[in-house]
Amino acid sequence: MGRRRQYCRQSCRQRAYEQRALVKGTSVPEDAVVLSAEEASVLADRVYQVRCAAEDMATALEEGAGTAELRELCDAVMQAARAADGWR
Repeated sequence: MGRRRQYCRQSCRQRAYEQRALVKGTSVPEDAVVLSAEEASVLADRVYQVRCAAEDMATALEEGAGTAELRELCDAVMQAARAADGWR
């Protein structure tokens, strides 16, 4: 009953407050995600790996690759996507 919770825990609510307080009075939007140059580079590399794996799978499909090869390529896409998702 009532309104749905916005935060899962009190600590999450506190972190959100701290983030809003940090950007208050600046040109940075409240919902902005700030990454260091290294973190942004690593994330870009992971996204590139996912794109390359997906392009490999698309090429294999166009060339009529067999089930075993497509399974390997699908596994490579999933592995790259999991790695990219794990940056948080």
